[in-house]
Amino acid sequence: MAGPALLSTEAVDAAVSRLNGWRVVDGALQREFTLTDFVEAFGFMTRVALLAERANHHPEWSNVYKRVTIRLSTHESGGITERDTALAAEIDALVSGAPE
Repeated sequence: MAGPALLSTEAVDAAVSRLNGWRVVDGALQREFTLTDFVEAFGFMTRVALLAERANHHPEWSNVYKRVTIRLSTHESGGITERDTALAAEIDALVSGAPE
């Protein structure tokens, strides 16, 4: 089953320019977040997990103490799609305290 359409390089570049701190690394959107401590990082991951579950689009991520790295790509499509840029924007809104 084919996934959503891949974004063109131009569309990815335009999305990255609108997103806060995201960059393309090895074919995925990636951003690192540094929180106050482990508890805050874990809480942040929980809030992102709820966004991801609602979108049915789950990130690759890692957590080391107060640092959380999130990678977004649509595996069934083989790269970055609108699903990734939309979830990145929702995560940005979560971080900035804007309504989702």
